[in-house]
Amino acid sequence: MKPLEKVYWLRLALGIIAALLCTGFDLATNAVSSSKFAVTDLMNGIALALITYLLSYYVIKALFVTKVQKPQKLFTTGIGVYLLSWAVFWVMFYTFLAR
Repeated sequence: MKPLEKVYWLRLALGIIAALLCTGFDLATNAVSSSKFAVTDLMNGIALALITYLLSYYVIKALFVTKVQKPQKLFTTGIGVYLLSWAVFWVMFYTFLAR
């Protein structure tokens, strides 16, 4: 598998992990048990997802910078699948726990 393909699949997995982090944070702050979904819950989730993505960039950069021709591609590769997997799994986990 090519290095950028590995980055793509790693970002998919990190999107699921970020969704678990967001759900865990919502559980820790008792946001899931309340009857309403507040805008602050959404902003906290977005912030956690962005922080996870930015931290993953530095780890991926350290691992793959010598293996790709354009190091700039490491930042943008997999951003769509990361955001989509994070959103889908966060909604799914949140809905499952809010029942």
